[in-house]
Formats: sequence, C-alpha cells, structure tokens
Amino acid sequence: MSFWDGRKTLITGGSGFIGSHLVDHLLDAGADVRVVGRNRDNLEKKIGDRISGVDFYTGDIRDPDVAVACCKDRDSVFHLAAQVAGAGWNSAHPGTMLTQNLACGIHMLDGAVKNNVERFLCVSSACVYQSHCTVPTPEDEGFVGEPDQSNFGYGWSKRTLEAQARGYAQEFPMKIGIVRPYNGYGPRDDFEPETSHAIPALIRKVVEGMNPIEVWGDGSQARSFIYVSDFVKGLMLGLEKYPKCEPVNIGTDEEVTITKLIENIIRIANRNVLIKYDTTRPMGQPRRNGDFQKAHRVLGFKPDVPLDEGLKRTIDWYLNYRELSA
Repeated sequence: MSFWDGRKTLITGGSGFIGSHLVDHLLDAGADVRVVGRNRDNLEKKIGDRISGVDFYTGDIRDPDVAVACCKDRDSVFHLAAQVAGAGWNSAHPGTMLTQNLACGIHMLDGAVKNNVERFLCVSSACVYQSHCTVPTPEDEGFVGEPDQSNFGYGWSKRTLEAQARGYAQEFPMKIGIVRPYNGYGPRDDFEPETSHAIPALIRKVVEGMNPIEVWGDGSQARSFIYVSDFVKGLMLGLEKYPKCEPVNIGTDEEVTITKLIENIIRIANRNVLIKYDTTRPMGQPRRNGDFQKAHRVLGFKPDVPLDEGLKRTIDWYLNYRELSA
C-alpha cells in the first residue's frame, strides 16, 4: 500500500493549470481527492470524465467559513490557490497581487488546524527571492532584501504565507511543508495574452503567426523552467517526504536565456519569425535559477522532462486545443 492509497486529500486551486494535473496524479495514485473552487466546470474542462472521481466543494476560500468547511474529514491539504499573471500585469498591479493572494492563503491554515488535518503543503514560489540573489539560489535567501519589483506584491504574499506557516507549525501539531517551485509550464497552461507567463505567451505568438515577436527587455534574462509533470511530482514528494516548515526549491538545473527560449520554440514549431526587443519594458530578475540540492537530498527529487521535450509536448497540446476550440 502506497502513501497515497485512500489518503483524503484537499486541493485548493485544483481547477487551475498545476492543480488539475495534481488531481490527475493523485487519482492515479489512489487518493481520495477533494477540490475546493468556485466553478466545477473549469476543472471538468481540463480533466473530462475524471471529474466523477473528484469531490468538488463549491466555495471561495477567501471566506473563512468555506476554508473551515472544505477541510472537514481531510488528512492532507495542498494549498495551490493563487492569483497569477505575467510580469507586465504583476508590475502594474502589485497591491492587487498582494491582497488577493493573501486572501487566498490566510484562512486555509486556520481551517486545516480546526479540522485536525495531519499534513499541509504551502506552495510558495521562487518569486520570494530578491532581484540580485545568488544564482543558483539557496533556500536561505528567501527573506533577504525585497522581491523583484516585477513580482513585488506576489512575492510578499508568498513570504507572508511562509511566515504564517512557520508560526502555525510552532503552535499546532499539524505537519506543514513549504515548497518553492520555479517557472512551471505545460499543457493546460494559461495562454491568454494579458495574464500568461513566458512560455505559453511565446508559444501563442509563434504559433499564431505574430511576426516579429516582441520581447520585454534585451533577451539576456535567464530562467529555469520545469515541466508540469515534474512540478506535480515535486509537490507530492514535498507533502509525503518532508512535511517540515523548511522551504525546498523545486525546479531544474536547465537554465536558458529568453532569447534562446524563443529560438527553441520557433525551431520546434517550425516557424520563420523575427525577434524584436523592447528594452523600455520590465524584464524581471536578470537570472532565476535555484539550488536544488536540498530537493535531491530530502525528497529524492529529480526532473524527468528536458526543456525541448516539454516545449514539444506543450506546443502539440496547444495546436490540438486550438483546433478543438475553433
């Protein structure tokens, strides 16, 4: 019998990109899965008939009564719910990003404690790190300086969630883990122009024939991207193997500049596209890549999907999704 067989698990944000994949993996592992969210249809569109195996609790976790009710009879909670967007939207709405993400998280730990939940995983973010952090970035720099201005509100909301988790871990018997994932991507990602992150935004532009492709900054900014199945594997290992209130970076050592990323997408999509740089726009942190030694050591975590393979899978999914939606 595996750790997940029959485990009564709650996912906040389970209707989203990462959350829906986590639902799939937990169902495959034999878990008893509940998702809390405002719209069951959003999850059904992503996982289809598998929705019949999910206990969907309709509600808004910004309501403390909902946060308590949805944790009833659960022994594990994955807290993924968050408002996310790309660098442009984040830069223009730091207050909204801070308050909305605080509202998503502030009641869930309390609701879990009141229901005697055994384990809780706080899904934080690499956005907690300052702009000019050490690269690869160790976990102990999570509260050094200020988060990068392009993610100021979001970064502080995640720092605050981590601080709340540490306080609850000291005060209550619930086992609480913290993971800091790096940039996730893959099928079911957000491809909308106003809110998408780098990879889905670039895939959409390339596939839809935009030419030239406009890039914010000079293209030298470098990132580490993790494919969704590896992202989810890191979350599951985090709750199972290391439910301690000590952050763990989740990601891949495969770092790439934005220019190289675009060139790879153009090549894999078999398009002929020029690149235009807009250096007046925010480019975010110069480099974002973590030190993942702790994840290897305490979780046994190693990513399986290299960037080129992940990009191909995501482009193929988007092409199929576009055809089905036409």
